[in-house]
Amino acid sequence: MTGQQTSSLLFAIAVILALAHLLGGLARRLGQPAVIGEISLGILLGPTVVPAAMGRHLIPTDVRPLLSALASLGVALFLFQVGLGTDHRALRGDSRRAAGAAAGAMALPLGLGCLLATGLWRAGDVQVSRTGFILFFGVAMSMTAFPVLARILAEDRMRETEVAGIALTTAAIGDVAVWTVLALVLAVTDHQSGWHLLLTIPYAAAMFLGVGPVLARLARRRNGDGIPTGVLVAVFLLMLLSGAVTQWCGLDYIFGAFLAGVVFSRSVAEPEREWITDRTGVVGNTLLMPIYFVLAGLNVNLRTVGWSGAADLGLILLVAVGGKILGGYLGARAFRLPARQSVTVGILMNTRGLTELIILGIGLQLHYLDGRLYSLMVAMAVVTTAMTGPLLRLAYPERLRVRRPARAAPRAQPVPAMADGEA
Repeated sequence: MTGQQTSSLLFAIAVILALAHLLGGLARRLGQPAVIGEISLGILLGPTVVPAAMGRHLIPTDVRPLLSALASLGVALFLFQVGLGTDHRALRGDSRRAAGAAAGAMALPLGLGCLLATGLWRAGDVQVSRTGFILFFGVAMSMTAFPVLARILAEDRMRETEVAGIALTTAAIGDVAVWTVLALVLAVTDHQSGWHLLLTIPYAAAMFLGVGPVLARLARRRNGDGIPTGVLVAVFLLMLLSGAVTQWCGLDYIFGAFLAGVVFSRSVAEPEREWITDRTGVVGNTLLMPIYFVLAGLNVNLRTVGWSGAADLGLILLVAVGGKILGGYLGARAFRLPARQSVTVGILMNTRGLTELIILGIGLQLHYLDGRLYSLMVAMAVVTTAMTGPLLRLAYPERLRVRRPARAAPRAQPVPAMADGEA
């Protein structure tokens, strides 16, 4: 790396961090999670608003690969935190209502998304089979962002309500289910995966049965100052090595990072999980994830969408919003949750945020999505996340909220770059 590249890289990071902080703060003032401002920053710096020539001066082309490497590390940390936040006790939980809501909130948007994808299919720049495109699109429509959801509940003072416990458990179940289904879809439809993919099964078993108990013993070894630094070193080693293994096996590195987080979640107690999340989040959430937002925004160009694209966006929003809210509502009502709380669960399941952007980034990188459809789906992710807070306050005003003991909800770990306000 030349001296000029070093200077340009540091300047670009400084600009990204400053603007991300400003727009994140503005979003919070408007009653939105900070991630809305940070995602908007990426779109504003992209070709939708800034001409390409000016964009190349703000973020020079020769430093973008370096920024991409930093962003990839940030995504790995984020997915590790998501896995760490899916408390295994919640996944084993005894709440039939949460299980029903999770099934509805995933199955209906998945099915409707696949149906819509059959109409949206165009050969274009999509370099996968029609079946692969349809399945990927359906999975992308069924995602709920657990970290964003947890932050919205905390900021709206709903964490101690019964419906919050159900929603958090529902989202935790959904997170694991969606990432698992996505891994299967990529494995089945990617003809380049090869026999290496079969190694992910014994690898996952070794992680849970071998690595997990070792981590549990390490985490219990405290010194006078609390948790030993070696635990944090083990976190980074396991996250990086796990990502490298799954990438080699034919799955994206994010699945390995997520798996490492789940293994840690099952192996260490809540204080250790909180300690790990606090320390990994400082770098990932504050420094690395804003870089990811900007790079994602550089691939969004709404200028070229046109009227046909606007019509497609309307259909995407109809399926995304309707599928999530109606699916969550029907799933919760099937297990006798009252109507208002069932609607609230459905609204909360409509939160997507950064988790959706990561899935869409995979789709663009692996050519499941072309640039046009990627731009429309990013717009959908922003709109569905932004509408959650207002709909939540409308459907379930504070005067009607019934508090309950906090133990029923899985603990939300502080997560991403949405840094001070959203995760």
